[in-house]
Amino acid sequence: MAPTPPSRTARRAVIIVALLALGAGAAFLWNQRSNQDTGALRLYGNVDIREVQLAFRQPGRVAQMAFDEGDAVSAGARLATLDAQPYREALAAAQAQVEVAQAELTKLRRGLRPQEITQAREALRQAQALATEAERNFQRQSGLLASGASSQRTVDAARTARDQASAGVEAAKAALSQASEGFRKEDIAAAEARLAAAQASAAQATTALADTELVAPSDGTVIARVREPGSMVASQSAVYSLSLDKPVYVRAYVGEPDLGRIAPGTAVRVKSDSADKVYRGQIGFISPRAEFTPKTVETTDLRTDLVYRLRIVIDEADHDGALRQGMPVTIEVDAEPGSGARTAER
Repeated sequence: MAPTPPSRTARRAVIIVALLALGAGAAFLWNQRSNQDTGALRLYGNVDIREVQLAFRQPGRVAQMAFDEGDAVSAGARLATLDAQPYREALAAAQAQVEVAQAELTKLRRGLRPQEITQAREALRQAQALATEAERNFQRQSGLLASGASSQRTVDAARTARDQASAGVEAAKAALSQASEGFRKEDIAAAEARLAAAQASAAQATTALADTELVAPSDGTVIARVREPGSMVASQSAVYSLSLDKPVYVRAYVGEPDLGRIAPGTAVRVKSDSADKVYRGQIGFISPRAEFTPKTVETTDLRTDLVYRLRIVIDEADHDGALRQGMPVTIEVDAEPGSGARTAER
């Protein structure tokens, strides 16, 4: 006996039940998504403390290394020194050159001494007296030539002596004028340039002497002591490696779907796996360029997803030294973007 086909009413009831089940499932998924979107955004990253390689700008022999690995240093602390004796001697020589150039310039600006001017004036008077006597002798010899009491040779010699005496007068006048006017402006300008060059050399020597001391640029911790006293070092050769205490950065990544939930200045909470303390911070930078997730960062998304790099700045008041370079941390972001005070990136 053939089975009886379901009635039209039964088929309609089955369709209605299926539609109700689909609607309930869609509502459940929507509710779950809404709850997830309104909750805190959780990101993962690593502490990114900056390090500085400290080196002398001048070569020399290391005289002192004041700190060891692990020591805390403050900004301006003297970390190491070079043997400064060669640089002190170079500075003394440069300062002596400055004094020589200054003396030469002063002499040119003041001109000749009064005694030298008087000497030039008296030399002119002497030349004029000789010229007068030479002129008289020439006139006398010329008068005697007509009567035959003097020869032509004697007259010519008297003329030559007169001309030489006249030339001596002109030379003496020029010497007196030069002594009265002083040195030329070009000579003074050249002396000023020599003084400026000597002063620049002295400034360089002063800077080189100051560079024999290596100071800490900011508060930090010595993580490597590369040299020891007595070592010869070249310029720009690292002698210390310093980890800066502040600011403390956290490098994290966010996926494109969650990019709209954050903004520069958004307050965050940072927690490491080694302690229960929660650190406060804020997002200081969001990269404008997408990239692939680094292999060192664990997220709930696939590693091949494109993400955007974040820089999170930990508040200085919360920094206690427990966050160390490379330490993995968990970041929780408030649901509303920009809930923290918007500040310029540090």
